[in-house]
Amino acid sequence: MADRYLSFTATAPGRFLTRRLGLPQPAALRRWSPERPALDGPLLHLTAGPSTLDLAPVLARTGLATGSPSRAAGSSGAVAGSSGAVAGSTGPAADSSGPVAGSTGPVAGSTGPVAGSTGPVAGSTDAAADSTGPAADSTGPAASSTGPAADSTGPAASSTGPAASSTGPAASSTGAAAASAGPAAVVLDATGVRDVETLAEVHAALHPVVRSVAASGRVVVLGAPLDPDDHHQAAVQQALEGFTRSLGKEIGRGRTVNLLRLTDAAAAESTLRFLLSPRSAYVSGQVVETSGHRAEGPVDWERPLAGRTALVTGAARGIGEAVAQTLARDGARVVVLDVPQAESDARRVAERLGGGAFALSLDMTSADAGERIAAALPDGLDVLVHNAGVTRDRRLVNMPAERWSQVLDVNLASVLRTTDALLAKGALRPGGRIVATASIAGLAGNAGQTNYGASKAGVAGLVRALAPRALAGHGVTVNAVAPGFIETRMTAAVPLFIREAGRRMNSLAQGGLPVDVAETTAWLAHPASQAVNGQVVRVCGQSLLGA
Repeated sequence: MADRYLSFTATAPGRFLTRRLGLPQPAALRRWSPERPALDGPLLHLTAGPSTLDLAPVLARTGLATGSPSRAAGSSGAVAGSSGAVAGSTGPAADSSGPVAGSTGPVAGSTGPVAGSTGPVAGSTDAAADSTGPAADSTGPAASSTGPAADSTGPAASSTGPAASSTGPAASSTGAAAASAGPAAVVLDATGVRDVETLAEVHAALHPVVRSVAASGRVVVLGAPLDPDDHHQAAVQQALEGFTRSLGKEIGRGRTVNLLRLTDAAAAESTLRFLLSPRSAYVSGQVVETSGHRAEGPVDWERPLAGRTALVTGAARGIGEAVAQTLARDGARVVVLDVPQAESDARRVAERLGGGAFALSLDMTSADAGERIAAALPDGLDVLVHNAGVTRDRRLVNMPAERWSQVLDVNLASVLRTTDALLAKGALRPGGRIVATASIAGLAGNAGQTNYGASKAGVAGLVRALAPRALAGHGVTVNAVAPGFIETRMTAAVPLFIREAGRRMNSLAQGGLPVDVAETTAWLAHPASQAVNGQVVRVCGQSLLGA
């Protein structure tokens, strides 16, 4: 269903009216396409504190123009050392999109369907449309840099003087912005931040440049794992979470902010590429942790899943169909699984995908579902996507036992049974990926969805507990996506005011698309994502529901 409000705010009258009334002003998001696979503009590489990461080779492969990193000069607010293009500005804040965005008034809990469902099993678990409070994300006037932007005099200027920083094409600055367009992305390496004094360098690095980030741009802060033996380091590294989530709520203009904890830049390459690309358009305010596990063998970044088999449950329509299409685009042979009632739709999807794709009719709640999948794929499976799910919404006081049990059986019990069976049979090959579908309703709760919320929280628990054992015992990673409000046929049926609240009450002030969940799933399924394990990543535009 088209978002008419989003279209209206893109017009001159719409911009004027929404500014005057203090209404949300969502920006059209830049998503991936074959014609424009990368963001437009340079990448700005900054550091705060000492770092041992070798980021340059990885950042050079993102498709963005890169150069030498710049270092924050203490807490002075200046950024030292740069070869590049985007200098701090002394003008007014440019990234304001009006006063408080996303405030549509209090929203009562919904008891209607929120997540897209395509039948007893095939529905997608995409949305939690209701909220219990007003939108609090501000995209109003942003704090701007007050120091002049100084010129960089060489490929890598000295770190002792206040200089504007960029890793894009060299440009001189005389106190104003050094380039006609801001950076498409900013990467701040804060892995060396270990005390409050060094934490000030995070402010010093980003304060002069954050407002110059292009629309639909990316800010990625790199952090280190929390050190249990150093409570000062743990405190300031944890502080980065509050910093990035707060910045994500104020930065506006379709820009996203995420925190990546890493120990090995090469192992985290697939994650950096994802977060710095148009594929992550609806992922913001997230904290992703990666290990030092590197994928074995060469990686084909254009078709990473070539030669691999992926099975997607609930794939006949909605989010499941988008996931199947995206995995097929990346080279996978896709098995389109859905309930017998959706067999004709599943066959049409498989025919459209080509590449050896085929449909498999199966009720995932069957006790022998895992055995039947293994029998249908005698050569094994590389990617298992648990997307099938249902909603049977009703407040607990009005919820009969059958509504509770049906949702828990489809959304959680079938996932547990099938995963156990496929792992026990060795049907998932080493290097395989399991991607389950949780929901922000499971992470934050949702009125009228005690059954659904319980099932999706259970998926998150499954992921966190199984991930280390599956990797150690089978060489398989286990992760989950947690969609927020996603535009599907089912969310289109949600009552108007609740639907509008679901759309606006996130930092991007709009609903996501099925492809947003699909792109996140494809990143988790990537052969180079071996370092991503046990993660539950929200695809919600940084929803104001929960953390």
